[in-house]
Amino acid sequence: MTIKGLRHLHLRSSKVFCLLLVFTPLLQIIGLSQGPAPENTAQNSSENLSQILRLERTEVAGGAELITVHARLSGLDSEKDDKWVPLVSVLRDTLGDANPENDRMRYVWPLTYTRPTVKQRLSAAIPFLYTRVGNKENLSQKPPPPALDLSAPESEVWEKLLWTALQSLLLDPYGTPVKASTSSYRRNSSDYRKSHIIRALSVLALYQAVKGEKAFSDSEMAEMQARLLLADKTLGGLVDDSNLQNYYAKKTTQTRDERGHNWELLRQRAEAESLYFEPLLMPDGTATHAMLWVSKRDLEKREGAKYNGRFLNIASPWSDKRLLKWQGFVETWYFDSEAHQVESVSAGAEAVEMIPLALYGLDNPKIPMLLVDFRDSYNPKKREMSRRVLNDVTRNILSLSKFGNIPFFLGRTVFDFVTGRRGMDINQPSRLQTYSELKLLLALTNSMNPELRDEVNGRLEHISLNPFENDLEAEARIARDQYGALIEFARNAEGLTAKLERDRRAELMPLEHGRSAQIAFHVVHILTFGKYVHREKLVIDMEARLDIARRLNYHTKFLHQVAKASAEVDVTWNLEDIKKSLRFIAEHGSEAGNPAVSATAKIFSRTKDDETRRACLDSLSQIGNPKAKNELLRISQNKELDQTWRDTAELYLQRINQPVQPIAATVNGSPVKAGQP
Repeated sequence: MTIKGLRHLHLRSSKVFCLLLVFTPLLQIIGLSQGPAPENTAQNSSENLSQILRLERTEVAGGAELITVHARLSGLDSEKDDKWVPLVSVLRDTLGDANPENDRMRYVWPLTYTRPTVKQRLSAAIPFLYTRVGNKENLSQKPPPPALDLSAPESEVWEKLLWTALQSLLLDPYGTPVKASTSSYRRNSSDYRKSHIIRALSVLALYQAVKGEKAFSDSEMAEMQARLLLADKTLGGLVDDSNLQNYYAKKTTQTRDERGHNWELLRQRAEAESLYFEPLLMPDGTATHAMLWVSKRDLEKREGAKYNGRFLNIASPWSDKRLLKWQGFVETWYFDSEAHQVESVSAGAEAVEMIPLALYGLDNPKIPMLLVDFRDSYNPKKREMSRRVLNDVTRNILSLSKFGNIPFFLGRTVFDFVTGRRGMDINQPSRLQTYSELKLLLALTNSMNPELRDEVNGRLEHISLNPFENDLEAEARIARDQYGALIEFARNAEGLTAKLERDRRAELMPLEHGRSAQIAFHVVHILTFGKYVHREKLVIDMEARLDIARRLNYHTKFLHQVAKASAEVDVTWNLEDIKKSLRFIAEHGSEAGNPAVSATAKIFSRTKDDETRRACLDSLSQIGNPKAKNELLRISQNKELDQTWRDTAELYLQRINQPVQPIAATVNGSPVKAGQP
């Protein structure tokens, strides 16, 4: 076939596929529904977080500590009475002291995240194989792989770019089988890592809610959470540290809004269809999921009733004969004469048998995500597969791209618009996040009936699309074994201690070289896709120099946060903390950079406190670089300021610009100052 013929065939196939994209959702039977809510809310959280989560610290030689969050997995059937399982470990580099200002967070290990078996790897490379293939049974004695290096997040960016380049230049030209196989493997590997990062996020967020002493400061927690959230973004590792707290706050607000939106949407639809809405709560009282129930007495009263399943994506319960003879799980609830759910011992309480219909995730944008359909196990999996199949067919079989094929772009846009507007749970964002959180919820809490929990867990394992995944029992065993291996690695002088030293030598590079050399090293790092990392030779004063550099960075970030805040500096911030940071920067002004200058100048303009303003001017004069001089000049020429401050800035500026007197030598060789007689 000629090239022209191939192009013609390719164009026709893309147009046919686009038509299918446009009209398929219009032919779907919308199975959607939701129901009225019993008054079980976050106030009924049954367990104290301090009894569910605990912390363990392990000292690492060389000046670091390994912080591990253990969880009591009450939802697991275990021979161990305490059921405590280590879930997340974080390495904090402390430089061997108790000063939090020079601490640096390094590696995060979700301890359920492990290296796949050969069988799992081979299965992950099979295109269109969307299922689990079994658990990992035998673990090696190697330390577990970290999911993220918090001190060098940019390395993830270069690795992604490396694999993208290899995929496009070396693998895709070998044809569809190789292209589809390698793409499938990379997708499964990425999703597997992402699911465990999501669980690490949830565990750390839960621990932060525990009352008492905190292992991580609020800024450390926000930084870790933001880095973990950005790990899935292509260029997320390049986000500057100064923007992490704002990003985390934005994502937290967005998640809260999405949960609230989906909660209300699901509750209203449930009420409209005479179904019962029950939120499922994390141990901290956060509602991340919800269930819909139907009562047996309503099935008899409303048999054949009209049903609008929009946003629910399940079949009508009123025309389903199986529910009248339901043999599955049934739970007994009690209601008073006004149809309010009450305790069984309440006066006049009437027992009603309830049948579970579906379980939803509330974390997704636009609509609640169907995770479990108790009458049709394939229904959620079909919806989860819809996006994967669409992407795999268009990308790996038809080689279509939204950016390179206009008909496909238009068809895909219309398809996404129609499904979104109609509330169809097809081709929606992956359920990966809400599935991961549900597995954690099932493991942490025992508030759900054990029989129902086992059924939900079994259905989740059936729905899983990733061959790399292990079930909950296997993950608990893997976490314990990998934690033991990590502790041994931490105690080995050639293990974590040696790794920590190499990381510090890499951190020393900006302190040893000028800007030109730093740029050269960064270019080599990028060209090698992150494989080359320049490390300095070990020097005696390495820790002392890193201490100053880290504390400068700490105080600069704090001042930057103060300067960016919209609230009044003198009202919402502790001025003593601000002056402390300004004094430290003044003491080490020659090593401070432009970010410190910008933050200091903004604070000067926003505070009315005389001592703080004087500290700002002192810091600018001690930094003394061109940007600091410009800021002092701008202040001295600002006619809106009091003349005293303008004169003070002018005085500081004169001190910076004052030339150093040259040294001359006398006839006998003794030095004299120029101008001496």
